[in-house]
Amino acid sequence: MSATTGLQDVSARAGGDASNRSLHVAIIMDGNGRWAKRRGMPRALGHRAGVNALKRTVEAAPDLGVGVLTVFGFSTENWSRPAHEVSELMGLLKAYVESDLERLAREGVRVRIIGRRTGLAADIQEIIERAERRTASNNKFTLQVAFNYGGRADIADAARAFAEAVERGEAKAADLDEAAFEGFLSTSTAPAPDLIVRTSGEQRISNFLLWECAYAELVFQDVLWPDYGSEALSAAIAEYRRRDRRYGGIAADDVAVAG
Repeated sequence: MSATTGLQDVSARAGGDASNRSLHVAIIMDGNGRWAKRRGMPRALGHRAGVNALKRTVEAAPDLGVGVLTVFGFSTENWSRPAHEVSELMGLLKAYVESDLERLAREGVRVRIIGRRTGLAADIQEIIERAERRTASNNKFTLQVAFNYGGRADIADAARAFAEAVERGEAKAADLDEAAFEGFLSTSTAPAPDLIVRTSGEQRISNFLLWECAYAELVFQDVLWPDYGSEALSAAIAEYRRRDRRYGGIAADDVAVAG
């Protein structure tokens, strides 16, 4: 395999040339608690303000060239938070779906929830299934909410699923390559993210889309999530557009110099 062919293969897995298609943007929505603390408010009010920021961002995304938006709503590590805060976060998912599902459905948005369903309360599982069922035929825009999700957990679950397929005689160990493995991830129906954004000024991935972020551009913004919206998302995408995505290769002008 030539270096050029290898680069093309990687680019294809990542979704091809993003200049000619809609983007997949993933956001780690961070800073709700600090936003509330600065205002002398309970953390719960920060989370509620964060839901409004999500509504603004979802509304703005398609006009900014985004076709898939993935947001980190609740991680597998969030279960360690105080019980009242976990309950609040669960309630926010319900409130968001109840208030916005019909609007999202009318506007052609497909809603997908990625992450583990096991361990979630029956009412949460029901609302997840209802949101996905109600919007299953939509194709104008995809909103993925990572809920009870962790990158390591998703990789472990995918490995377990493949091992179980081998045990059932449906696959062989030799069948496993990167493309086959990706098919077992909860994110398998969407292209890899082009851009991962983290708000609040923190600069880490925090177990988000660990497999999928291999060639994503990372942008860290010093804005608390409840203040997020069209302007901040536009700035993140503008930063992304200024970058040269090489997928492990080298730029054309570098090749010319080397030659």
